[in-house]
Amino acid sequence: MTETMTDETARWTALTEAEDKALTLFDAIEAAGIIAPGRSERQVDDDIAALALEKFGIERHWHQCNVRAGANTVTTFHDKPPLRVIEAEDTVYVDLGPVFEAWEADVGRTYAVGERAEKHALVSALDTVFEAVRAEATPDMTGAALYALACDTADAHGYHFGGAIAGHVVAEFPHAVWPGDKDHQRIGPANPTRLSDPDPFGRPRHWILEIHLLEPGRTWGGFYERLLRGVGRV
Repeated sequence: MTETMTDETARWTALTEAEDKALTLFDAIEAAGIIAPGRSERQVDDDIAALALEKFGIERHWHQCNVRAGANTVTTFHDKPPLRVIEAEDTVYVDLGPVFEAWEADVGRTYAVGERAEKHALVSALDTVFEAVRAEATPDMTGAALYALACDTADAHGYHFGGAIAGHVVAEFPHAVWPGDKDHQRIGPANPTRLSDPDPFGRPRHWILEIHLLEPGRTWGGFYERLLRGVGRV
């Protein structure tokens, strides 16, 4: 094995370990009952930050924690909707970006806090659509093509794809300040580069795949994201 491959294997291992730790944080959030009707998005956000610090020693986040409930679940990361209180039959999505040592994680999960079947069905569909897109993604696919695939797959499952992008690069902190065209670091319609094309430092890029589904009326939805494993790396 060459030195380059050894270094890249170590990078990939660090990223997958960071994601595994972030998913453990989600387990702790659920166990603590932080996401519940009657609680505001801000309260949930503050409690997650406190739990992350107390239980996991997480002091840095490469992006802000995003908590969106009810009608706000149709919005995306850069939107700034009015704060909401979680209602009895809402979907609620949480988007976490903790940093573990030098490594970024980025995970998103959605909860249906009530009993409405259509809310639970969408939450279940998020993982189904994610896996369907992941299974068809290839290293030679462009960011634009993968975004189109995500939109088509959402439509095939009876949902509207709500994201302006379907993911982005993840790496050492802080990758967001790296040089180069930012659109080329996103899975979106403005990215003509292949997933396997190198980053600005000549290394393989590693990708987060985001699935943002909206119900047909586009009044509520859900969000799910994980590492795009097996694509665009050595």
